[in-house]
Amino acid sequence: MKGLRKLVDNMKPTFEEGGKLSFLASTFDALETFLFVPNTTTKSDAHVRDCIDMKRTMFFVVLALLPAFLFGCLNTGLQVGLEGFHAFLYGLVRVLPMVAVSYIVGLGIEVFYAQIRKEEVAEGYFVTGLLIPMIMPVSTPLWMVALGVAFAVIFGKEVFGGTGMNIFNPALVARAFVFFAFTPQMSGEKVWFSDWKMMGATDATTGATALEQLATTGQMQWSVMDAFLGFIPGSFGETSTLCILIGAAILLFTGIASWRTMLSVFAGGLSFGYLFQALGVTEYPAYYHLLVGGFAFGAVFMATDPVTSAQTNMGKYIVGFMTGALAVLVRVVNPAYPEGMMLSILFMNALAPTIDYFVVEANINRRKSRIKTVK
Repeated sequence: MKGLRKLVDNMKPTFEEGGKLSFLASTFDALETFLFVPNTTTKSDAHVRDCIDMKRTMFFVVLALLPAFLFGCLNTGLQVGLEGFHAFLYGLVRVLPMVAVSYIVGLGIEVFYAQIRKEEVAEGYFVTGLLIPMIMPVSTPLWMVALGVAFAVIFGKEVFGGTGMNIFNPALVARAFVFFAFTPQMSGEKVWFSDWKMMGATDATTGATALEQLATTGQMQWSVMDAFLGFIPGSFGETSTLCILIGAAILLFTGIASWRTMLSVFAGGLSFGYLFQALGVTEYPAYYHLLVGGFAFGAVFMATDPVTSAQTNMGKYIVGFMTGALAVLVRVVNPAYPEGMMLSILFMNALAPTIDYFVVEANINRRKSRIKTVK
């Protein structure tokens, strides 16, 4: 590592102001901070100092995503008739091009904007680049992934000023764009299965997903345990509730995600699930909503996004509860769109600043009332 550090230090003057390649300063800085801990610290009084920086935060989120990612590789192969290591290897080979396209296109655009603005390249996309392939069907064409990534980074992030300034979760913006722009290729019975013929894969038995079956018949062909473990068709990283909960434990243990938001999403979904069940609108158990589709994945990795979610503690409870409740409401009331979680989170992203505003105003008014009472 000392040799690599020396090599980077020798190259640094070339990319600094006045150097021959100074126009690539942002790109060089991104590479340096990826390899080494930044050697700059905050000096002004208005900043909160902590032992964890953005790079380490992103590392823990990626670590939390790994259980769901690895299981997604296995499940992709199982859905086309493979078993064991062959199933895992098949899924890995199938998803790696999607991950590569996501990072190449997304980071390329971020570096381009950083060069224009003469700013550092933020580490936020290292998580977004992995999230996007995980919330899409494994059969999504690579050119659709590229278009979704480009739209999300440009219109969902950079137009607002870059990392930390965006209103909507970029990964969900990519998913929403691809879903509404190419609906036939992103919904239906066959899109959830890989159509590659390799390593002895056979044609998978296609059919409605668990959510579609619940919306139309009130039953699903898979057992509750299969749904919990993830042996069902669905978006690449969203099927295994167990692996997602392992990721949730990592995020909560490291303090990266808010337990208030996460718990409130599940509470909101479960509450409205029981409400519709009590009213006779649905016949299946309310907890099914938490096990199928993208509910658990959205609650753990999307709704807890510190940039687009609520900032106040009370706001986190409100936004989380409404996110889960709205997702179940969309699932039950609109059978033509059985998922609901994506739209719910994006809608609450837009409302989160307003909710925080009223929470802060309520606190201010309470303190003013206390002062008047004392006087």
